[in-house]
Amino acid sequence: MARHASTMVPTRSSFTLQQAPRRSVLYLALGLALCELAATAPALAQSAGTTAASAAAADAQAAPASAPATTSGATTGTATGTGKVATVTVQGERQVNRIDRQVYDVKQDVSSTNGSAADILGNVPSVSVDPTGAVSLRGNSNVQILVDGKPSAMLQGDSRGSMLQAMPAEDIDSVEVINNPGAEFGNEGGGGPILNLVMKRNRRAGGMGVVNANYGSEGRYNSAVNGSYNEGRWGIQGGVFVRHDGRNSTGEYDRERIDPATGASQRTTQTSASAGLNDMHGLRGAVTYNLSDVDTVEANLGLMRRGNDSVAQEHDQTFGSTGVTTADYQRTTRTSGDNRSNMGGLRWDHKGEKLGELFKMDLRVSTNDSDVDNRFDNAYVVRPVFADADASQRLQANHTRIVDYTGDYELPLENGSIVKLGYKIADNDSEFDNRYYNFSGAVPVADARLTNDFQVDERNTALYGSYQWKLSERWGALVGLRAEHTHLDMDQVTTGTSITNSYLNWIPSAYATYKLDDKTNLRFSYARRLRRAGAGQLNPFVTYVDELNESSGNPFLKPVKTDSFEVGYETKAGILDANLRGYYRDDHDTIRTRQTVVDATTILTTFENGGSNRAGGLEFTLSGKLTPKLSINTSGNLNYTEQQQLDLNGAEVTRHAPSLSVRGNLNYALTPQDQLQVKVNAQGKTLSGNGYRQPFATLDLSYRRNITQQLSLVVNVNDVFNSQKAETIIDTLTLKERNIRRFDGQIAFVGLSYRFGGAQANRSRRDGQDGEGWRNGPPPGGPGGPGGPGGFGGGPGGGGPGM
Repeated sequence: MARHASTMVPTRSSFTLQQAPRRSVLYLALGLALCELAATAPALAQSAGTTAASAAAADAQAAPASAPATTSGATTGTATGTGKVATVTVQGERQVNRIDRQVYDVKQDVSSTNGSAADILGNVPSVSVDPTGAVSLRGNSNVQILVDGKPSAMLQGDSRGSMLQAMPAEDIDSVEVINNPGAEFGNEGGGGPILNLVMKRNRRAGGMGVVNANYGSEGRYNSAVNGSYNEGRWGIQGGVFVRHDGRNSTGEYDRERIDPATGASQRTTQTSASAGLNDMHGLRGAVTYNLSDVDTVEANLGLMRRGNDSVAQEHDQTFGSTGVTTADYQRTTRTSGDNRSNMGGLRWDHKGEKLGELFKMDLRVSTNDSDVDNRFDNAYVVRPVFADADASQRLQANHTRIVDYTGDYELPLENGSIVKLGYKIADNDSEFDNRYYNFSGAVPVADARLTNDFQVDERNTALYGSYQWKLSERWGALVGLRAEHTHLDMDQVTTGTSITNSYLNWIPSAYATYKLDDKTNLRFSYARRLRRAGAGQLNPFVTYVDELNESSGNPFLKPVKTDSFEVGYETKAGILDANLRGYYRDDHDTIRTRQTVVDATTILTTFENGGSNRAGGLEFTLSGKLTPKLSINTSGNLNYTEQQQLDLNGAEVTRHAPSLSVRGNLNYALTPQDQLQVKVNAQGKTLSGNGYRQPFATLDLSYRRNITQQLSLVVNVNDVFNSQKAETIIDTLTLKERNIRRFDGQIAFVGLSYRFGGAQANRSRRDGQDGEGWRNGPPPGGPGGPGGPGGFGGGPGGGGPGM
């Protein structure tokens, strides 16, 4: 986000470059002295994301080509060191892109008042979100999702999709897409490209709030209240929400397994249906206090709860090679449980003597606990040889706790360059406790083949540095290097096995921009990323899958290394903004499966490092106003993916496929009070696991009516033609499989949104901006603090370094 140019030019001062190392060493030493305290701190929750002071300087040195929207006479209320509120009027422009990322403003999305974070992400170019909440970017499912630049336990692991579907869209200000993350970003959550959710924040003096209430089809509903009050040195913000929602589904499954030795086949079919709407609720709050003109502290807290209740019915049949039915039964699965997320943190910002000089320390803790109770009842018509018990139960208790402590120092030099230094210590402690019982009458009997407890304690320690400078009037550059050490302590509690693993990685990154003219920019970027193995890939316990298969993890897996390259062309195509990007991604030491024959009837599947995957493609976006009433936002992505895998005999197998996705948003102002939005999303064939996913397309409609200046009516209809489905196909020499799953995509919501307070709203709020008009970079907090509360999962707005 950019400020007016006048706020981004360094001024001369008595501070010299020779003083900088001494000051930076002092700041970093102060932070590092608290490292062990941070790593063992109690659950203080996740704090505010960093307010990116460097964003303005980055924009100044590498002017983006996307046409900015002019903001005339924006007025912000800010707190001075005396506790009085000063009003600063500025002239400026809101920039869309920065040297290392694309920024998408989602506040104007008509559906944001009654949608979820998953809905918002699904509208971002080249981002795909399936009905379960699984996210991919440019066909890559290894996506890191941050909240205000920081990781959150609730967006890790299997619960991420459901949490995205629970998080209110109303809390989100913008989405930052970082395809090649730089040195300041860590590798948690998969280490892939980053989607950063920048949460809304407010800096206005006085109080304001908004109330949303929505009712949907089949008894769905959601409501949220958000507000803030700012006076003098203090800023307070918070909100609560409730949501009753979910996605019922039906499924069709057909699998044929072929014996490679004899050619004999076995066919299995399954039809299923699952239903269950769950209750979700949460709250958040943040308090900011300006200690002085140069020091600001903040504390924040967030809580979220979600149910895991559902009922599923399935009919399974298995046929032998002669067509004889060998299994036929009905299974009923009743699921109950809940998911609990807590987060909070503390933050201190200190502004130095030099314009733009800033030191930040940030401590946050987040936890996620998920308890699931699955009860299975089988009614056999034809009982198979290796039949499950008539009644069984699976209990899953997963716990994740992340302690994240970072320090960042930023120093603008006299020549206009910017130096950044930072450190990070993060502990990620997880436990995965799975217990399986078969019932003999009313007595539960533990099934040792499926019962195990696995614990992983992961510590990541990192140092990074970056240097940004302006080579000429047309060229700008940013280079960075990150050193990251990972140590793993793994305990397979059930078998009494303890294993350690550690490794050090050097992670470079580089960016450059070239300004062809006032309307056109070229962008170049490179970054290396790491993708660490998940708990399921590390757990050495040998798990029973069925009578023919077992699986086991590998605790000595190393991270996958990914080198990403990108070239972008940004210009003005008539009255529209146009972007074209070419990209290439190369994965080394990929984690792939290896199958080995244990005995005459059993195959063991495990994991190993080896081989590589490659992907590349072209991405375009086209947006702007076609007429005073009609605006468009379209994007497309042509992707080519190549994967190396091992077959049953251990031979290398290469899979490859192109994929095309297109999406478009049309916004039409029917009247000054009425707005209609049409969204089209089409996804081509994509590789998925050992197979591929078939194409699909959807159409969504949204309508907003401004009844008064404070009250609005919003109507959404998702998947108008009920065409959304997930169909995957596997076709190999030993396995032919087709799996179709249809979800409740066709859902309607109608709601009201009421805004109150904030008399200076039209003049005092500059959406998405930090500290316009401040002499010394971003404000130390002012009303609303250094970014305000970060919503559920993370801390204040700003989306700064993610370490």
